[in-house]
Amino acid sequence: MNFRFFLIAFLLLAGSARAADCPRIVSQSPYITQALDWLGLADCIVGVSRYDPRELPRTGGVIDPDADAIALLDPQLMITSSWTNAEVWQAAAPSGAKALRVDGFRGMVGVEGMLRDIGRAAGVKDIDVRVERFATDWRAAAQRVGGKGRRVLMLSACGEAPYSFGRGTTLHELLAAAGFEVVADHDSIRNFHPGKPGGDVAAWIKERKPDYILALKNRRDEMCNVAIVMPGIPILPLDGPLFTHPGPVMLKGLEQLQQTMKDLDS
Repeated sequence: MNFRFFLIAFLLLAGSARAADCPRIVSQSPYITQALDWLGLADCIVGVSRYDPRELPRTGGVIDPDADAIALLDPQLMITSSWTNAEVWQAAAPSGAKALRVDGFRGMVGVEGMLRDIGRAAGVKDIDVRVERFATDWRAAAQRVGGKGRRVLMLSACGEAPYSFGRGTTLHELLAAAGFEVVADHDSIRNFHPGKPGGDVAAWIKERKPDYILALKNRRDEMCNVAIVMPGIPILPLDGPLFTHPGPVMLKGLEQLQQTMKDLDS
């Protein structure tokens, strides 16, 4: 009887400690959910955006968070992208909840900072060590890719209005670290809208003369936008979410890119 009593008491104390270490978190973007998974905080998530594949209560989108849905979840920590208006996000926070906005799209230092900010807000004690390890891992993974100075463009592969990743973006920096010459001639992300000034992506590609086009696809069976199919310029398909979701998942993207380059050189 005494043993059972102590066992129950131990389990209750363990559960209380776990609850203290696991704040109730709303993740307003899939890449934030992935970062929380990486930090071992998946069980702390009580609500996600409409774009998240996780089966949890929905809390609206990045641009239009649902304050009523969030309030019902009684979160202690709410995390969204910097694309969410700061005032809108703060207004959606119930009393006592911390409303955090993070970035990650303006370089790998920004990705590291995003992970660090999430970890600190969630009370991850060894967050600095984890982020330093990630920084070491992504640099090593980039060096293994073997870009060999090849001229590339990274484009979204599908839809009527493709876009390119230019200077100042996380993906531009990642490709440069992998040894490629990224020949995009613009800053940030450039959208190409057919029929509008500067919207002819085919003419722009011809001017840039890349050796390869790295085409990001959301599904393996997606067809590439016909406007980016250029004679003599191979299109190398890549899994879009492995690159467009800033964070540890990019390590898998670099592994895929390394294998793609290895196949080309074999």
